[in-house]
Amino acid sequence: MSDDKYLVALCSFTDFGPRRVTLLINYFKNAKRAWNVEKKDLLEVGVKDNLADKFIKYRNSFNCDKYFSSLEQKGISYIVKGDKLYPKNLKELDDAPVVLYSLGKLSIFDENAVAIVGTRKMTYYGKEVTEKFSSELASLGITIISGLARGIDSVAHRSALNMGGRTIAVIASGLDNIYPPENIKLANDIVKSGGAILSEYPLGYPALPVNFPSRNRIVSGLSKAVVVIEGYKKSGTLLTASSAAQQGKTVFAVPGQITSPMSEAPHYLLQNGAKWAFCPKDILDELSLEVKVDRDKVAKVLPDSRDEEKIIKLLEAEPLHLDELVRISGGNVSKISSTLMSMRLKGLVKEVGGGVYKKI
Repeated sequence: MSDDKYLVALCSFTDFGPRRVTLLINYFKNAKRAWNVEKKDLLEVGVKDNLADKFIKYRNSFNCDKYFSSLEQKGISYIVKGDKLYPKNLKELDDAPVVLYSLGKLSIFDENAVAIVGTRKMTYYGKEVTEKFSSELASLGITIISGLARGIDSVAHRSALNMGGRTIAVIASGLDNIYPPENIKLANDIVKSGGAILSEYPLGYPALPVNFPSRNRIVSGLSKAVVVIEGYKKSGTLLTASSAAQQGKTVFAVPGQITSPMSEAPHYLLQNGAKWAFCPKDILDELSLEVKVDRDKVAKVLPDSRDEEKIIKLLEAEPLHLDELVRISGGNVSKISSTLMSMRLKGLVKEVGGGVYKKI
């Protein structure tokens, strides 16, 4: 068995986190020796007696052939830290996963990534804002990262897909146990579109509450920046923002309605040093992200000329905010945003700031 497979086996014992596994590899020189250690060797490196017993029992019951055969049957691949396919942004973290499981494919372009996160209990405003940011960024070749949760996460993934863009979901369970179950179709659509579902957890591992903060550090770790849309002040959304800040990533927050409790998280972040994000351009300008527009791909989902004509007529008299264009036209924010993006690429309209557009 290869050393990489021994490393996967070692990491499947989830009581050993990334730091512990790294310590064992460094001490015993390779994963095979670390996997086959005796109890006394574990005690020598500071592993407690009961944890050492637990590992030995786990190792003796672990069927390597069966495990790797199951991965292959389910179409799940694994990437070890140090592999050329391991995400560059994530590799820089002190506590980066030693092994990542993947459904779908990673790309070198995933370095150009932004995480969009927020509450499961989004408002209509939160949904609109998420659609706008995700669809516009995805249309420009930015990979959208989120956590496949209900609410903001799901909308972020779906909006990227609707624009023909690329998105990656990070989950807090094994890849054979997609959570939440109602997002299994969304997960399948992400993989079919060329994106990926990632997890650091082994096959069969459930989505335990304690897993989500660890999942959040991967969401932020994969990204150049994190955009917080909505959330309570005490929520997992702030944990993701906190992880991003600790990792040295830029945190953006979208201002919300002052009467909505779902605006607590972004407003708290703005009061404590987060960057304001009024539109996707704010993120692109701040990070100097390289925009890679695949015009053929984008053309498949761009609106037809009738949509553009309607907007041109609305902008004849004066510049209008996106919200006004949505209200007057009777369209939805995702469709209007994609139409405006198409028109910007064609040089028909210009965003003058704060989500306001004018005819050129």
